[in-house]
Amino acid sequence: MHPVLVEVERSGFVESRHRGSVAALAVDGSPVVRIGSPDDPIFPRSANKPMQAVAMARSGLALEGELLALSSASHSGEDFHVAGVREILAGAGLTPDALQCPPQWPLDPEVAVRAERSRLRMNCSGKHAAMLATCVVNGWPAESYLHVDHPLQLMIRGTVEELTGERVAATGVDGCGAPLFAVSLMGVARALRAIVTAEPGTPERRLADAMRAHPEWTSGTRRDECRLMAAVPGLLVKCGAEGVDAFALADGRAGAIKIDDGSMRARTPVTVATLRALGVEVPDELATVPLHGGDEIVGEIRAVGI
Repeated sequence: MHPVLVEVERSGFVESRHRGSVAALAVDGSPVVRIGSPDDPIFPRSANKPMQAVAMARSGLALEGELLALSSASHSGEDFHVAGVREILAGAGLTPDALQCPPQWPLDPEVAVRAERSRLRMNCSGKHAAMLATCVVNGWPAESYLHVDHPLQLMIRGTVEELTGERVAATGVDGCGAPLFAVSLMGVARALRAIVTAEPGTPERRLADAMRAHPEWTSGTRRDECRLMAAVPGLLVKCGAEGVDAFALADGRAGAIKIDDGSMRARTPVTVATLRALGVEVPDELATVPLHGGDEIVGEIRAVGI
């Protein structure tokens, strides 16, 4: 059984606990934090997206700035995200009808009350638009871009294995319908470290720079990942479903976490605690999640044992 990483305390009473695993690397890439089972394969879910985006950039996807950041996003479905997805598609001569991600409500609750459920609002639509644009650039069939044996997906698999330094342990289907490759937390940390420390001008570094310059495009204006990247200079953070978070700093420090029960509320406190264990200064307001009782704060979600 993995150790407890997070406690949920209400009115002085611990009412819930979350277990999980943590991996973190020092500046030189050596492992310095190993909690739980960081070498066992997991599905990183959307923490795979920077690796997928690197594969597309290597394959000729000519996006820059906000749109390059959007290609690796789990966005909140805000209006500017939708406009960016439309721009990527239009640049490839495509319409939103080409998207094969499922329709979804926006992740941003303020947008969800007024917007329609659609493929464009789905949090992975930026990645899907970029995948389609990559197919157009290379003359690959667009209709089958989600097939695991499609040239695009084979390129992505090879890039994942190269950046993580591991063979893919299992292949599944992500929530958006795209192939999903299982690797370890240590592998994910190595991959993000390789992306942020790559030479300027390379596909890896261009992606890292775009994500860090435009964090609202990789997540949303009201998301924890955006707040963390704004608070810590040079930090890249990418979340994944089922309680996954991954990060890397410009100097090579990196890490990845997985919450066993898939809780998303436990991610950020563990990520902040891991960053602090690496010597990174993070504002206290990002270290815990407040719990409310009526209109008052009566407790918090906090990391323990890191």
